[in-house]
Parts: sequence; C-alpha cells; structure tokens
Amino acid sequence: MFKRVLIANRGEIAQRIMRACRELGIETVCVYSTADKDAPYLRDADEAICIGPGPSKDSYLNISRIISAAEITNADAIHPGYGFLSERADFSEICRECKIEFIGPSPEAMGKLGDKVEAKRYARAAKVPVFPGSEGEIEDLEEAVKVAEEIGYPVIIKASAGGGGRGMRICRNEATLRTNVAKAQQEALAAFGNGGVFIEKFLEHARHVEVQTIGDKHGNAIHLWERDCSMQRRHQKIIEEAPGPLIDRKKIEKVCEAAAKLIKSADYAGAATVEFLMDEDQNFYMLEVNTRVQVEHPITEMITGVDIVKTSILVAAGEKIPHKQKDIKVNGHAIECRINAEDHTRDFMPSAGLVETWRAPGGLGVRIDSHVCAGYRVPPNYDSMIGKLIVWGEDRNAAITRASRALHEFEVGPIKTTIPLHAELMQNSDFKKGGVDIHYLERLLKG
Repeated sequence: MFKRVLIANRGEIAQRIMRACRELGIETVCVYSTADKDAPYLRDADEAICIGPGPSKDSYLNISRIISAAEITNADAIHPGYGFLSERADFSEICRECKIEFIGPSPEAMGKLGDKVEAKRYARAAKVPVFPGSEGEIEDLEEAVKVAEEIGYPVIIKASAGGGGRGMRICRNEATLRTNVAKAQQEALAAFGNGGVFIEKFLEHARHVEVQTIGDKHGNAIHLWERDCSMQRRHQKIIEEAPGPLIDRKKIEKVCEAAAKLIKSADYAGAATVEFLMDEDQNFYMLEVNTRVQVEHPITEMITGVDIVKTSILVAAGEKIPHKQKDIKVNGHAIECRINAEDHTRDFMPSAGLVETWRAPGGLGVRIDSHVCAGYRVPPNYDSMIGKLIVWGEDRNAAITRASRALHEFEVGPIKTTIPLHAELMQNSDFKKGGVDIHYLERLLKG
C-alpha cells in the first residue's frame, strides 16, 4: 500500500480523497494555488505545498510543478481527482516514467477509452451499442456532409477530446452543418488542444444514463449499476440520481454488463464511467467513457455501499477489487444536487466572493461533500461548484422528500447559489414523475 499520496486537485474532491486516504492509513500531500492558499481543507493534509498562481495553467495543469511537488514530498502515488489532469494520458505516462503510481488507468487504457473516437471503435469490437455516425474524426467538410446524409438529420458535431459541451454543435440541415464544422473544430482546439471532431446522430428527447465500473490489474471488472444524469443545462449536469427512474431493469442489466465487459476488454484498472444516451424506446447508445472518478460518484456509493475512491486506491496499489459482482445490490434511491456559486435567475452568472453564512443540512440519509465553510472566499478562477448535497431514501419518493427538506435547511450567503433552483426542481411535477430528458431544464427555464 502507498505510504504517501499527492492529491493533484482542489476543493471538495481533494477533501474527499484525503478522507479516503486517512481511512486507509495513507499520508496525504495537497497541492494548492495562491488562489486557494486559505482553503480550510488544506489543514487536513499531512503536508500542503504551493505550486503556482491562480490560473490553472500555472498550477493545477502544470505537470512539471506537480511532479516536482511529488518528488520533494516523497509521495509514491498521485491521485488526479476529476477535471484538470485526470484524463491526460501524457500525465499518466510521465508519472510512470518518474516511478510514481498514477491512481487511475494506464496510459494505454486511457488511450483506448479516453478518446471518444477510439472508444467507439473499441466499443463496437466489444459489441457495446454506439450511435450511428462517422467511424473516426472528420477530415474535411464534404466528408461531414456525406456522413450526415447517410445517417439523417439532425446530427451533432462533437469534439474527440474533452467534454462539458465544448466543441458541440447540433445541426438540423446541411446549411447549419457547413457553418458549424469549422466553429466546432476551433472551439475544441482552444479548449482541449485537439481540434478533432466527429459526427453522430442526434436524439431529440434522450435521457443521459451512465454506468459506474471499476477494473483492476488482475483482469477483473465489475459494474455498480447506473445513474440518471438527465437534468442538465448546456451539457452540464445539475441533478443526478441512482438508480435511473422508470428504466426496464432487464434492459439496464444488459447495458451494465456490456459496460463492465468493455472496461475489462481494455485492460482498465481504476474507476470509469460508461455514458449512454437512452431514447424513448429505451434503446441505449454509448456516448463516451470517462476515465476517472465522476463528480456524481457519491450517489452510487449510497445505494451500493461501495467506497469508490478507496477501492480505486486499493486497485492502483495492485490489490484485487474487494467486491464480487453478485454481491453488488441496489438499496434504496439516492439524489445529488450540485451546489454551484451561480445566480440561475441571471443566466447562471458566477457568484464568487466571501461566504459569510454556511448552514449545512443534516439528519438521516443526508451527506454533504463540500470544502466550504463560513469565512471561505470562493475564488473566481475555477469551476463554480462549491459542494454537493447527497440524500438517500428507501425509494425515489422518499429521496425527493428528503432532498426537499435538506434544501430548505441549506443556507449560504451572501453569494448566490443554485440552492433555490434545486428546491424548485424537487417540487416540479415532471421531475417527480421521472424520465425528464437532457433538454428539459433548458425548456423549463425559457418558460
């Protein structure tokens, strides 16, 4: 087992990893930028080291500074968390060259599944259902037009690398396709350093359903069932829940088994999420594979009892997955509300600044994953998420009721947060019925 793990991340996920390490008896080193120098979670680390100024490129994305910090502090492993360097195969390779264990997949496995185009090639070989579309990256505009004609409009242009909606363009006819291919390529290049894009069929009323998997270095892979992440805004998840509501259990069982098979076939060790879109007939099509721990992993932990972060650390250290597939059962229902420092009444304008009031809810079945407390200043440099409210109930109705109660207790100020939006959504009749699609929230906000 590792003696000391460096956490190459910040905020709530850094604190989440620290907690898992402490329970495993592992010391932690937490890196931080000058923008995070007063963050209270740094006090929980055995050692904290500054790696640069606020901009991510000079700190959390600076590989040489992170490796230097690991070497100086004698860390024998690095956990990348999510975002930043977590899905960079070159970072995983550099860690290996420096004889520091990367807590995540090997560069080879990440190369197979981290790139959307390559992942689809691999999925086809593993007989995982994928969208009709281009076999690889689009080389020129005429190829894009030809592919769109073959699969039929509407189509969507997507970046081969990265996610979060950047590089995406929905095209309903040839004219919009011709206009948007170059724009998508430029946006992808600016966001990810890779201008590659591909085209696939676009579903008008799709749900976003994903499968949590874990593989180890001994050729084992299991799934931890599914999550529904359909409540989104501009491809950014707002609410996640597990298991997915109103999904045929026989169908989802086959999808989950296929996801685990895909991970196993790629010799993948670590946590991975296989994302699908589900149409109105509950046909599934693979979107991509996220080769890291997900923001929404706690809801899976709540319904299965499996600590995903601790298991990932054990797997990276060479141990076998300490769980058998037959023992992974779904217990109850869990919901996660992402609490962002944003004003949803003003087009989700970021609301950085001093947190003077922080009154977090509690009680049975309520979990708060957050690095924030009263007196914390939310920096403007990074993602606006300041915490996650996770609730569990014996069934979906109980979970919604508990989430509504917890949101009523949750007070944060004077900065604006998405707590009022979540409180409204818990009372929304369509959400209560289950099965909202990925464009529902945008339609609702437009009125």
